[in-house]
Amino acid sequence: MARPTVRKGMPSTLLGKAEFTRRFRQRLYDPAFQAHEDRIASLAEVAWEAYRDDRKSPRTRRAGPGWADPDHELSVEWLAAHDAIARAERRQKSTAARPRILLINSSPRSDQTCPGEISKSWRLVKIAEQVFRRARGFEVELLDLSRITAERSLHIHPCKACVSTAMPLCNWPCSCYPNHAYAQVNDWMADIYPMWAAAHGVMIVTPVHWYQAPTVLKAMIDRLVCADGGNPDPTSTSGKDPAKAKAIENKGWSYPRHLAGRAFSVVVHGDAAGTETLRRSLSDWLRDMGLISAGHPAEIDRYVGYYGSYAASHRALDADRAFQEETRNAARALVAAVKLLRRGKLAQPGAHLGEPRPK
Repeated sequence: MARPTVRKGMPSTLLGKAEFTRRFRQRLYDPAFQAHEDRIASLAEVAWEAYRDDRKSPRTRRAGPGWADPDHELSVEWLAAHDAIARAERRQKSTAARPRILLINSSPRSDQTCPGEISKSWRLVKIAEQVFRRARGFEVELLDLSRITAERSLHIHPCKACVSTAMPLCNWPCSCYPNHAYAQVNDWMADIYPMWAAAHGVMIVTPVHWYQAPTVLKAMIDRLVCADGGNPDPTSTSGKDPAKAKAIENKGWSYPRHLAGRAFSVVVHGDAAGTETLRRSLSDWLRDMGLISAGHPAEIDRYVGYYGSYAASHRALDADRAFQEETRNAARALVAAVKLLRRGKLAQPGAHLGEPRPK
């Protein structure tokens, strides 16, 4: 087998000190900060040194026994996320734990910021939530992705596509963030990964944005790539060594599906076009990760106020009692699927088969 090669050739992205300082100070644009100029200058110098020295993970500890390289220094923040997922997975697999639904509002629209009005997705999520709350013995966790647009300093940073270099370079959970040298912090995915891991069923409610998933939903989807084949041991690749990752993949990678076996439902709504395409795309993505559809009633796409006025769209949803009931049915179908899963009576057909074309 040929020795792995790592292709290089893109232009440098390193900033000079002047440009770095300008960008650092942009976050302190408010004139109220001017009274603290001396301290700002000192902090800017510290931040520049961290960037210059590429101190991505300034707080680490030795991996220790149980890891491929016990002497490798692991980020304490990554270890915290790793441990949170492990706890969530143990709970999810426990027969004593109550079945849990992860209910996701995928609209970025919030009445707490510029739009000034709630989204239709939020309303549909609350309809579905009532079904889950009434289901005997069930827990529901609500993930509201609109918080990214409405809250300060909450982010889902972009996926860096480590998978496309080699699957073992992509860690479960993602180790690309936080990057303190680049101020890529407050990454919400550290909290979102355990939500997925703890769930027995997942319901996604989303609008269509230009034939596609909304930015906030797509950001989460991209960062969940590590859940489908991701490497749970960063020490095996000395952190982010692409050559080592390629060598491991060439020897044969197992592509562990960390979220396989959970049930799902999808509700997509739009105003003029794209609902069926997005519903199929989301369902295909979830199936690719090994999740199991809760059936035909659990995968729906509908139009609200088709080609109507945006200003009247909430009234259109008020009047569409059928869509409201279909949303309830999507939730009910997911409850039924999770019950079957927990009894061992709902399985992914063909899950035992080997894949002749692993990713």
